[in-house]
Amino acid sequence: MRKLTWTLLFAVLFALQGLAQEHYTEGPVWNVTTIRVKPAHLDEYLTALQQNIKPFWDEAKRQGVVMDYKVFIKETQSSPQDWDIALCILYKNHAQLDGLAAKLEAIRDKLPGGKKAAQEGNEKRGEIREIISTELVQEITLK
Repeated sequence: MRKLTWTLLFAVLFALQGLAQEHYTEGPVWNVTTIRVKPAHLDEYLTALQQNIKPFWDEAKRQGVVMDYKVFIKETQSSPQDWDIALCILYKNHAQLDGLAAKLEAIRDKLPGGKKAAQEGNEKRGEIREIISTELVQEITLK
């Protein structure tokens, strides 16, 4: 009886999983960080991204650690607490996130200035921005 109960439970769970994906196909995964830049510091922040973050993500992309990255500027404001910039990193799938920290640290350490320069740049950017949220979202293709 116990074996039959477990078999039925697994069958139901498998069927539910199949129903959940009958409407779409899973695609790549995005890590989206939304940021509010302090007033009058947008140009300074974008310069910091260009000088420090862009070379890092370009190298990560070249090495295949990430598929792509995008920077978005929000053109509308819903409230004074809204975000200004979204930094988006594209991964092929969830498996590409395995061991990600070690891979990114290796890239950081090979760039000019290494870990120390990266930490100093992060501290300077932290003075002129507030991270609103960091989300992991997955693209889907509707069937």
